[in-house]
Amino acid sequence: MILVKNIGLLVGIQPEGVHRLQGPEMSQTGTLENAWLLINNDCIDSFGDGIMPNADTIIDARGGMVMPAFCDSHTHLVYAGSRDGEFLDKLAGLSYEEIAKRGGGILNSSDLLHSTSEEELYRQSMVRVNEVLAKGTGTLEIKSGYGLNPEDELKMLRVIKRIKDTVPAQIKITFLGAHAIGRGYTHEGYVQEVIDMMPKASEYADFVDVFCDKGFFTVEDTARIMEEGKRFGLIPKIHANELAVSGGVQVGVQHGALSVDHLEQTTEAEIQALKGSGTMPTMLPGSSFFLGLPFGRARDFISAGLGVALASDYNPGSSPSGDMRFVMAMGCIKMRLTPVQAFNAVTINGAYAMGAGNNAGSITPGKRADLIITRPGWDLTKICYTYQTPFIHKVLLGGNTFMPE
Repeated sequence: MILVKNIGLLVGIQPEGVHRLQGPEMSQTGTLENAWLLINNDCIDSFGDGIMPNADTIIDARGGMVMPAFCDSHTHLVYAGSRDGEFLDKLAGLSYEEIAKRGGGILNSSDLLHSTSEEELYRQSMVRVNEVLAKGTGTLEIKSGYGLNPEDELKMLRVIKRIKDTVPAQIKITFLGAHAIGRGYTHEGYVQEVIDMMPKASEYADFVDVFCDKGFFTVEDTARIMEEGKRFGLIPKIHANELAVSGGVQVGVQHGALSVDHLEQTTEAEIQALKGSGTMPTMLPGSSFFLGLPFGRARDFISAGLGVALASDYNPGSSPSGDMRFVMAMGCIKMRLTPVQAFNAVTINGAYAMGAGNNAGSITPGKRADLIITRPGWDLTKICYTYQTPFIHKVLLGGNTFMPE
């Protein structure tokens, strides 16, 4: 038993069975002042504000806030090398699409990954994984998608599985073979190749994802790939509406996607399509910030009764950061969410968006003890307001203090 004592404010308390928040629920979170929290077998056992139970190990929160660790449901952090040269292209005024047409973008990452050994890819990726865990992320989705051929997609999936087996965080694996058309393929030929990869990919992955957007994969391609993934037990997720209103949201909902991600370009039709569904709209403010794209209409979605998740989109080309505290701050500063709404978007709704709502994202007995203990004097508003000031005292993953190598 581990007892966390002297908690100034315990934030993110939810009843058992609550796995996502929608509409007005997004503006609410349970709190408890002057609290304690008991951990048993890596999970939250109980909490309260009265007499403390006995425990084998004591952690003193020193009056700091305790909150659930961040849940980042959309990352591409397994990649090789860097694309900082494209950063200069962006500064010169080239768009994401223009860089891709010149052979940059995703295909650039594919070329770098192909020439990088599996061991070196793992080593580079673990540097980024340890970085985001130290910043308070406790549950993390990682996609393939820079392989773009059977051999290299499987190399990526093996590396992600090795990360999952290595780190103390919860890792979800997504097969994103349909990230771009691989070099040397026709469009139709590559769609069929992705379908043919599915049996091997399903040995590693939890989800199948498709970049359904202008210049990438069509609604028809997306439906075919999702349905093939479902045949092998993979749950659909979708990249949609980053570059244009693509129909990706609608096809995702029709085929039972757990989340539809990006949503920089949306209309009322997308909001209506999501109503009553089990699909979580997930917005990626880091991509909007880095590419100069519109920020997602999170407030409109919430006003319509929907939930919203926020994720980092950590990748080398359009969001080279996995700092979920900054994502939460941008939710407030650029998307005009309240601190509580942004907090729920990066915790409980992020967990739901990657199928981890039963054991992550809130202070609930039975969920994993993935926790951030802040320094004294912090609350949700201050985390978003002074968004660069260090605030973390300890990160607990499964109840154990995380110490990055």
